[in-house]
Amino acid sequence: MPLFSTQEQEQIANAIAEAEKATSGEIRIAVEKHCHGSAIERATQYFAELGMDKTSHHNGVLIYLAHEDHKFAIIGDRGIDKLVPDDFWETAQVAMKAHFMSGNLADGLIAGISLAGEKLALYFPYQNGDVNELPNDIVFIDQAEKTNK
Repeated sequence: MPLFSTQEQEQIANAIAEAEKATSGEIRIAVEKHCHGSAIERATQYFAELGMDKTSHHNGVLIYLAHEDHKFAIIGDRGIDKLVPDDFWETAQVAMKAHFMSGNLADGLIAGISLAGEKLALYFPYQNGDVNELPNDIVFIDQAEKTNK
C-alpha cells in the first residue's frame, strides 16, 4: 500500500500551491523510508539534489520526512536563513509532530506547508509576476533511486 493515497498527494500539492500564492518562496516535500544520519543532513543533501538552491531569491523550503524512522526536518535556503530567527521553523515542527504522532502523515505535512507559507509570506511576500520555480508534487526518494538504477 502506498504511503499516501492519490487524494492525499493531491491535497499536499494543493496545499503547496495555496501556500505559495502568498509568497515568492518555494516549498517542496521529500519523503523516504529510512534516514541514515540526521534528518537535517539528509534534508540538506536533497535540497541541493532537487535544485532548491537555484531559486531566484534563494527562498526555497524543504520539508523532509523519513516515515519509518520517525524523523523529519524543515530547512530553508540561505536567503531565508540570513533574515529569520533561529527558531523560525519551530511552530511548524511542533504542529507537524502532533499530527505525525497520531499517525496522520498527510495532515502533518499539510500543517507544515501552511505554516511555512505563512512564515515565508512575512519575509518574502508574493511579487507580481512571480513564477512557480519548482514542482509542487512530493518527491519520493526511494522511488527516485529505483528509477535511476
